[in-house]
Amino acid sequence: MEKFIIEGGNRLSGRVKISGAKNAALPIMAATLLGAGTSRLENMPDLRDITTMANILRIIGAKVYRQQHTLTIDTDSCDHPVAPYELVSTMRASFCVLGPLLGRFGRARVSLPGGCVIGLRPVDRHIKGIKALGAQIDMDQGYVVATASRLRGAKINFDIKTVTGTENVMMAATTAQGTTVIENAAKEPEVVALAHFLRKMGAHIEGAGTDKIEIEGIDVLCPADATIIPDRIETATFLIAGMITRGKVTTEGCSPSHLSAVLEKLQECGAKIHLTDQTIELDAPERIEAADLVAAPYPGYPTDLQPLHTALVSLASGSSVITDTVHPDRFTHVPELRRLGAEIALEDRVAVVKGVKSLKGAPVMASDIRAGAALVAAALAAQGETSVSRIYHIDRGYEKLEEKLSALGAQIRRAKTDNQ
Repeated sequence: MEKFIIEGGNRLSGRVKISGAKNAALPIMAATLLGAGTSRLENMPDLRDITTMANILRIIGAKVYRQQHTLTIDTDSCDHPVAPYELVSTMRASFCVLGPLLGRFGRARVSLPGGCVIGLRPVDRHIKGIKALGAQIDMDQGYVVATASRLRGAKINFDIKTVTGTENVMMAATTAQGTTVIENAAKEPEVVALAHFLRKMGAHIEGAGTDKIEIEGIDVLCPADATIIPDRIETATFLIAGMITRGKVTTEGCSPSHLSAVLEKLQECGAKIHLTDQTIELDAPERIEAADLVAAPYPGYPTDLQPLHTALVSLASGSSVITDTVHPDRFTHVPELRRLGAEIALEDRVAVVKGVKSLKGAPVMASDIRAGAALVAAALAAQGETSVSRIYHIDRGYEKLEEKLSALGAQIRRAKTDNQ
């Protein structure tokens, strides 16, 4: 077990290179199962979740090789369509192998998923969509067992937008007989990136990035290469870290168009922002302005960044009201921010944040990836030393976070926890 030791009070300044998006990389890795052969994926982030997915693919029978930020996946010998509990239980996105396995092999045995504990996030919408394609679904000792001699196209209307549900059904439908229409589909850039990769494999997909996706099934898909899109959540994390420390930070190799709602909110908080095609420069104000927030599906403000915005406005002038329509229970960071001196009240799944002049260092604990990132950002602005424990959560979503922050002037280091 490791922790971050952070000495706060330094203004971040400089340029930081953004890594590939974990939430785009994971479903694309799963999609390689749809075709027999070798795929090459560039700009892959070096993260624990990527390693977990690689190990799942190996159990299924794939050969997976990493060379720096390139991943080569050979699925020619895959013959064991099983994703075990030991790995799937640690990462929710690994459930995305269900659709590709069923689409290629006509059978799959996939453990129910785990991952971050941020309220109820059932996979019943995935299963409902897969059933609509004609699969037989049974439950066996915590595993979803799916079988189908040949999937059939269907019209699927999600009652609530689901990113991984949209991705799972889209992948399964690529080899289904006939046409599949997904209504109320998720519109995130990661869904669009997956659709682009599937089209390179030969799939017939239209409408990705809109509420309605249409897939015309084909018999066989072929391997393909891809470059993973930049991580919009990591991009915003560094911008918010620069903002909360009253610094000036430029993110390089990013996609500003994926962050319109976030950039608007940062400007509302007082930031000066300059954009190019692949960079975002943020110049923070001396005092952050309060700004209410409603986290919503894309193109709204991302739920993954709600904890970071909560940390940001804890130092604002005035009060802010934070609502999360995607994960209404996603407020595990609030008690830990209070330990740093933030004044936050939770009322009916809504956080009311009264800005304070300063935060003070204290021991805190990460409960999930994004809550951990919020605590790191708050600690960078706090007076004195903060220790952030359980940073294995943070390592799931951020590549070399302490190294990148140190290059911007932060005093942050990794250390063993006291009981090690």
